[in-house]
Amino acid sequence: MVIWQARQSIDKEVDASIHLALQLITLGVSSTPVFQQVDDLSHFSTLQQTRHLSIQLQKPNGHLIQFAGDKLPSNPEDMPPAWFIHLVQGEYPKVEYQIKTKHGELLTLVIQAQPLDEITEVWQESVAFFSSILLLTLLTFVVVNLVFKKSLTCIGEIVDALGEIETGQYQHKLPAFAVEEFDNIASAVNHMMQELEKTRQENRALTQHSLAIQEDERQHLSQELHDELGQSLTAIKVMAVTVAHPKADISKVSVSIATICDHLMTVVRSMMQQLHPLVLTELGLKATLEDMVHHCSERNPELKLSINCHDEVDGLDKIIAIQIFRIIQECLTNVIRHSGAQQVTIDLELQEYSKPLLCLKIQDDGQGCDLSQINHGFGLLGIKERVKSLNGDITIQSQAGEGLTLSASIPLS
Repeated sequence: MVIWQARQSIDKEVDASIHLALQLITLGVSSTPVFQQVDDLSHFSTLQQTRHLSIQLQKPNGHLIQFAGDKLPSNPEDMPPAWFIHLVQGEYPKVEYQIKTKHGELLTLVIQAQPLDEITEVWQESVAFFSSILLLTLLTFVVVNLVFKKSLTCIGEIVDALGEIETGQYQHKLPAFAVEEFDNIASAVNHMMQELEKTRQENRALTQHSLAIQEDERQHLSQELHDELGQSLTAIKVMAVTVAHPKADISKVSVSIATICDHLMTVVRSMMQQLHPLVLTELGLKATLEDMVHHCSERNPELKLSINCHDEVDGLDKIIAIQIFRIIQECLTNVIRHSGAQQVTIDLELQEYSKPLLCLKIQDDGQGCDLSQINHGFGLLGIKERVKSLNGDITIQSQAGEGLTLSASIPLS
């Protein structure tokens, strides 16, 4: 584009110079219509200042007198290269003007384009232009390089932080970045690491709590077996030995053994109920929940419990059924221990949306709590983990003095 523009500029400049020279010659000739001799044309030497032209006077004998042109740059280094001259130089017309002297000699004024000086100027302008372009390109490259280097440094720090997250290291925090977008990413990554560390600590505490509960249950079972079964079996053994005595009161001993056996059956049934509710396997989830609500109401007459449970829940998978039972059991335990509620409503139903869902809602009118201030205890944490283990979603809403509402939805497909 630069070469094309230079070619157009040179063509216009040369044409303008030719027309100007012709006008000047015409005016000079018209003022002196007939010249005395060839030397009278010496005033045309003023045309030697005309740019871009070669002006010559041709005598009848063919001899040429040079008035202007044939000038080369004073400094050879200023000469443009041959390829540039070839590209920008065009084809220019040759103008001949006839002049007649007093003696009848016919002279020819020859005007030809000689754009070398104009080409030299265009070449110098082009060199300056391309030098500026080159300088701007270098500056742009340096700036882009610095920007990309800074960006890649930020990206490298973020990638390193993500690598530490992959290995489970959540303590490293990304610094603040000057670029807003990278700073937003760093803030999001830092928040993610904070949440992951919080979740890991909660899971660790929950695991430790679960292990402690297992040990407590084992200790309790061991104590029950020792106190109840051990003593009862010892008593039965003593009575069995007593029966072998000739004077033993067999009827009285048999009644005692039967009484001890009834007590053992009660203890064993209670232990089995604590370990796993047999009614859940035998009668289904609905009957188990109704039985649990009935026993809670008997033990806590001041608490009004109501349950709305559809018959379809008896067809649930055993894993889902036992988890739902434990969730409701834990919720009722929390209500009795902490809420001071007078009324609790439990809704459990199957709903069909884009996929079948099991929806659970437990609502009480107790004192409520500020969920953001709860940082200890494992009741709600255990409930959340049970719902998550079933790929479900859970929502807990509560405010001080306004009770608590727990809603969970569990996919069944």
